[in-house]
Amino acid sequence: MRATTGLGASDRVLPSGVMTRAVCPGSYDPATNGHLDIIGRAAKLFDEVVVAVLINKNKRTLFSVEERTDMLREVTAQWTNVRVDSWHGLLVDYCRENDIRAIVKGLRAVSDYDYELQMAQMNHQLSGVDTLFMPTNPIYSFLASSLVKDVATYGGDVAALLPPSIMTRLQQRLAEGR
Repeated sequence: MRATTGLGASDRVLPSGVMTRAVCPGSYDPATNGHLDIIGRAAKLFDEVVVAVLINKNKRTLFSVEERTDMLREVTAQWTNVRVDSWHGLLVDYCRENDIRAIVKGLRAVSDYDYELQMAQMNHQLSGVDTLFMPTNPIYSFLASSLVKDVATYGGDVAALLPPSIMTRLQQRLAEGR
């Protein structure tokens, strides 16, 4: 006897030829190993994952949008179904324009959930796009780009938290500012 999930067959199987596509949005200033963990896990679940560097003019960033997209293209090259793009505006508009039905967000702590749930509900209300929450690997539960930049600025060792090429770019950028 076969176990069932309570869903009908048509609820479990996508129509032939339909590509599943998701977006992993963020500022990625810089991308960390925690980001890559979520992107890599999403790449196993979807036919295509778009890593969208979101442009927020109110946020002070260390790297330009072009630099962040270049770095992300380099460190996500291992996944053939991942592409990198950038966007200024509502994420749901990006999803509509690119036929994306799912947003993937990594959650580090309950505090992330509180904020992200509100955002997910608003996005769904605006567009019908669903948000899937993926718990972060516990080894990255404390990791945030802003924290990495702060620690690195004061000479702390963050090499284990970033891909080597991004670590090199971070060191170079911080040296320019000293």
